[in-house]
Amino acid sequence: MSSSIGTLFRVTTFGESHGAGVGVVIDGCPPMLELSPGDIQVELDRRRPGQSRIVTQRKESDTAEILSGVFDGKTLGSPICILVRNENQRSDDYSEMKEKYRPSHADFAYDQKYGTRAWPGGGRASARETVGRVAAGAIAKKILHSVGVQVVAYVKRIQNIEANISALKVTPEMVESNIVRCPDQKAAVEMITLIESVRKEGNSVGGVIECVAWGVPAGWGEPIFDKLEADLAKAMLSIPATKGFEVGSGFAGTYLTGLEHNDEFVADSAGKVTTTTNNSGGIQGGISNGMPIQFRVAFKPTATVMRDQNTVTTSHENTVLQGKGRHDPCVLPRAVPIVEAMASLVLVDHYLRQLALSNRNQNLA
Repeated sequence: MSSSIGTLFRVTTFGESHGAGVGVVIDGCPPMLELSPGDIQVELDRRRPGQSRIVTQRKESDTAEILSGVFDGKTLGSPICILVRNENQRSDDYSEMKEKYRPSHADFAYDQKYGTRAWPGGGRASARETVGRVAAGAIAKKILHSVGVQVVAYVKRIQNIEANISALKVTPEMVESNIVRCPDQKAAVEMITLIESVRKEGNSVGGVIECVAWGVPAGWGEPIFDKLEADLAKAMLSIPATKGFEVGSGFAGTYLTGLEHNDEFVADSAGKVTTTTNNSGGIQGGISNGMPIQFRVAFKPTATVMRDQNTVTTSHENTVLQGKGRHDPCVLPRAVPIVEAMASLVLVDHYLRQLALSNRNQNLA
């Protein structure tokens, strides 16, 4: 199903931007995991609208309600359902969009596929759908933390302003130290100024988010079609506004020779194997090699801009549309927790798959 992701840790999101609410059903979460609404709320608060002056001013508390799968503060092993009710819809802002397609939005494509669409706020195509992803990601993060894995993402670049910092030195505290979620304080100031400037112009900007997963042991991932980087790529490119994904050296690696790009192995006195470089981004043959997993995701400029743009009507007549409503002039600050959530969902799924394989091999032995 197109609204679901994962094999053993399976997540299905539901709801529309201007409907009664949005949420998620998580199937496959192990039992006896300590879980409270607060564990989920801390991640939702990082994603919610209205959190700073550089994001959409839609006011939503994004309060998580756990409807099933948890008893006495611990998971039961049964499906977990989490609901977040929509509180601040302004559907009238979208009345013109009922008859006109927004440039670079999913309006036209949805109409062509389904013959109908939820035009207020974009329905399922809205970034509000990611509330469920982040809620599920909070649970995935707790499971990963229990096995020593930490996932950290940050804003690496907005338009032509790039952070000057090694991703391997970034901490969650550094990411949360400013409203743009860039650990390079000098670059963060410039990014905020740029976002405020384009917002006043009724325009928008995009950029790149980088993510690192620490503590992933060698052996996670599946050969061929379920390669770890392939699943990460699918997860990242399913996030609204994403247009590119690269792992390790990515496209920059095409400028190197094999000798320059290869990650040479080395064993320490205890026999632990590492590599002297990490151009592979912690993944080789679709399977983690024990090095930090490192990748980047490109986000386009927000499609809604407060300017006149040429478009067509639902009857395919040429017209002009001016953007309305409350929108992020740059999606990246709020996309950071979404990237972390999706990475965590992929990693916990592969952790459980590897655990199942290990248990099976032990039983055969």
